[in-house]
Amino acid sequence: MKKNLVRILGGVLFFIIGLLVSNEIVSLAAFLIAYLIVGWSVLREAIENIFHGEIFDENFLMALATVGAFFVGEYPEGVAVMLFYQVGEFFQHYAVDHSRKSIAELMDIRPDSANVKRNGDVLQCHPEDVKIGETIVIKPGERIPLDCRVTEGSSMIDTSMLTGESVPRKAEVGTELISGCINMKGMLYAEVLREFSESTVNKILDLVEHASSNKSNSENFITKFARYYTPIVVLVAVILAVIPPLLSWGTFHEYLYRALVFLVVSCPCALVISVPLTFFGGIGGASKAGILVKGSNYLEALADTEIVVFDKTGTLTQGVFEVQEIDAVKGKKEELLEYAAYAEYISSHPIAESIKKVYRKEIKESEISQSSEMAGHGVDVTVFGKRVLAGNAKLMKKFGISFTPRDVAGSIVYIAIDGEYYGNIVIADRLKADTQTAVKALRDVGVKKLIMMTGDSKAIAEKIGEQLGLDYVYAELLPADKVARMEELLAEKSLNKKLVFVGDGINDAPVLARADLGVAMGGVGSDAAIEAADVVLMTDEPSKLETAIRVAKKTLRIAKQNTIFAIAVKIGILILGALGIAGMWAAVFADVGVSVIAILNALRALRR
Repeated sequence: MKKNLVRILGGVLFFIIGLLVSNEIVSLAAFLIAYLIVGWSVLREAIENIFHGEIFDENFLMALATVGAFFVGEYPEGVAVMLFYQVGEFFQHYAVDHSRKSIAELMDIRPDSANVKRNGDVLQCHPEDVKIGETIVIKPGERIPLDCRVTEGSSMIDTSMLTGESVPRKAEVGTELISGCINMKGMLYAEVLREFSESTVNKILDLVEHASSNKSNSENFITKFARYYTPIVVLVAVILAVIPPLLSWGTFHEYLYRALVFLVVSCPCALVISVPLTFFGGIGGASKAGILVKGSNYLEALADTEIVVFDKTGTLTQGVFEVQEIDAVKGKKEELLEYAAYAEYISSHPIAESIKKVYRKEIKESEISQSSEMAGHGVDVTVFGKRVLAGNAKLMKKFGISFTPRDVAGSIVYIAIDGEYYGNIVIADRLKADTQTAVKALRDVGVKKLIMMTGDSKAIAEKIGEQLGLDYVYAELLPADKVARMEELLAEKSLNKKLVFVGDGINDAPVLARADLGVAMGGVGSDAAIEAADVVLMTDEPSKLETAIRVAKKTLRIAKQNTIFAIAVKIGILILGALGIAGMWAAVFADVGVSVIAILNALRALRR
């Protein structure tokens, strides 16, 4: 960058000397020196490309136009065109570096070293040399080098670089930590869970580094356009320089100058650079928000989202069963909960675990006898000398217990003691805090249909669908059923519009792969999510999808603005140049000026 700036300033100095001196020979020498200072790299690149068979590029057009300007005696304009072209290149490199630095800063999460506890000593080594099962020491202020589980200590963890979430997370014994985050306060000892090559931070870095290799349709179109456009432009310029003078419409000098103006204007650099830069910026802007997009093609697809299909558990809901309500028909709630906790002690089912969790007191095994678990029904246990039945409605009916069925969204555990119905406990999977906000936001951003597909019961699924205001709910689906339903939805959607499936990236891999766009929730710590999806939302917030769509729409809008603006200005100046109305200075604006404006506009994609 500094060398380019010095070269431009040197060229400007000699250009001014050439304009100010009255001696023609000195003036010509100054213009020639200025031209060689700023244009030598372009001339060399053009010549090298010709020998490699790549003739028609922007270097060739610039070299041909500026050498031609010297040939017809327009020395100041020849230098000016090359000088402003280099100024445009300088801005272009600045913009690209700025975009790369923004992503580099965002992704500056690769740890340099790890403190490993070996034979009683703490050794500093490279993360790649640490093995699974070894204990690492993470000091306050240090970056977590590997995916690990805390074995000793507690602290607060800054995950903002990976998730975009500003609120620190608490880490204590048993908490799994992902590499790339920062330990803020206390000293932590942790067991390594994955090797560095398989760690979250390494996979994320690899994902971001290769994101630009998957080009969007817009980028592919611009690349093909430039390939055919440049030779056509050269041919038209030759015709413009030769045919009119042969028909006695003017002099060769006049039409050669017009042809040179035509060549300068027609340089496609504003399009070739600004459109890829816009998508590069869009990927960077999404990353800042904790959204990893695996390529420009996926970012472009997001902008055309028409249908969003959600998995339920772990996507719209927290995926954790919790006691929502204790309904005691006889006795106190505390007594009902105690009998239920003792009865479920032998069971490892998630519902049983949720009851034991809310009980919190110590369960004395000596008070439990003659316990049996009936698959699909519940448990039959003797607690405190009383026979306790705890399970679903089938269990109550099996033993002839008179009870009142409940119609609520969730799993209901009915409890009977010594043949008498005592009440029930409602256990359900909670909606995530921002699920309702996400659904509304997606409608605001233009999504036409919101659908939920789940393997859960129809009653629970429909209750949640009604609560959220979803358009359709498909329940009690096996993985194969989900794929079949996905095929039907794909056939129903509008042409050129996209269907997005949002899931956890583990159980829904077949559906993620079949959708137009697979979006994985909670990518942090989920290897399958990072591998399976096209887009990874690095937190468990469904509302991030709306943010991703907004970033995609903004990026596509900026790319279209640049394309329309560049083509409109160039066509206008091309026509005026061919008619002899616009000169070389107008051509410089149509090329360099448009490029600089388009590049600066493209940088807006980086901003959230």
